[in-house]
Amino acid sequence: MENVIIIGTGCAGLTAGIYAARANLNPVLIEGLLPGGQLTTTSEVENFPGFPEGIDGFDLTVRMRAQAERFGARFISDDIKSVSFSEGNNKLFGETTTYESKTIIVATGASPRLTNVPGEKEMFGGKGVTTCATCDGAFYRNMDVVVIGGGDSACEEALFLTQFASKIFLVHRRDTLRASQIMRQRVLEHKKITPLWNSVLEAILPDENGKVRGVSLKNTVTNQTVEQPCKGVFLAIGHTPNTAIFANALKLDEAGYVITEEDSMVKTAINGVFAAGDCVDYTYRQAITAAGTGCQAAMEVERWLLSM
Repeated sequence: MENVIIIGTGCAGLTAGIYAARANLNPVLIEGLLPGGQLTTTSEVENFPGFPEGIDGFDLTVRMRAQAERFGARFISDDIKSVSFSEGNNKLFGETTTYESKTIIVATGASPRLTNVPGEKEMFGGKGVTTCATCDGAFYRNMDVVVIGGGDSACEEALFLTQFASKIFLVHRRDTLRASQIMRQRVLEHKKITPLWNSVLEAILPDENGKVRGVSLKNTVTNQTVEQPCKGVFLAIGHTPNTAIFANALKLDEAGYVITEEDSMVKTAINGVFAAGDCVDYTYRQAITAAGTGCQAAMEVERWLLSM
């Protein structure tokens, strides 16, 4: 039986692995279907401390993995299909292998919801399509961009982008925003933001270099299709936490995020089972905040094992 198994190898999982390994807990990290997590799809990270010139997202996760391995963390390429949690005796069922551990850190992250329109996949990550204005907004200084969505997240993205972009077109399928009153007011009053009502994204259009040159939008009232030139497309239609396999094992909220105890950001209702990163955090969703909760989870694991 292992001391600790970490499910997921994004920023939260890798940071937990570093701390657990340095504490001589000999952690096992199970990589899942996307080793490195969402950060591997980001072309350049400029807001992670310690890299003043920025760093490629994939390279950052490679460095974090190497740091964890340096202290003895072990990595297993497997995809967990189901789990059975009970205090001090937790089981994970992979493709062909069953794993047992005294403690568990759930760091499975979340996946941005995509539209699956033509061009989205081809230009995602570094070519003009993104799901994070905080991560990538600064790359679009003095450019026109499009934000897809009508909720609080979309409004927050649009407002954040006003610091950089010359104009933001907010595309929404209805004729009124779903966002809170204060967010609606801020967006509609901002001179840089132009709502495009009753519109749905039909396609993302490439230029000769395979980067975004515009979007094709269909009006839901007139059925007319128009092209809106832009250099960036920000998808803000929500995230889905990667927690389906824990539905019968952990407390999840209505959106699927792991619910942690009131006195802790990382403790679940099951003693010895912790959660960190974007599968818990639906507010910030940053690499640095995921890393912070990964650190907390590993330290809680160490304390819990010492108390056994």
